[in-house]
Amino acid sequence: MQFRHFKGGIYDFVCAAKLESDPETTMIVYTAADGSYWTRPEKVFFETIEHDGKRVQRFTPIE
Repeated sequence: MQFRHFKGGIYDFVCAAKLESDPETTMIVYTAADGSYWTRPEKVFFETIEHDGKRVQRFTPIE
C-alpha cells in the first residue's frame, strides 16, 4: 500500500513492527522512492497535524 506524506512524497508501507525496547510500541516501516527505509511510531505515522493552518493527516493512503 502506498501513502502520500503531507509534504508530497510517496512512500510504500513495508510492515508494522514491535519496538524491541518497548513491545507496547508499534512502529511503521516504510520505504521512499530512493530505496531508503524509515520508521515512525504508529501513533505518529497516522496522526493528524497542523500544516499551513489546516488539520491534515501526516500520511494519507493512496487508493
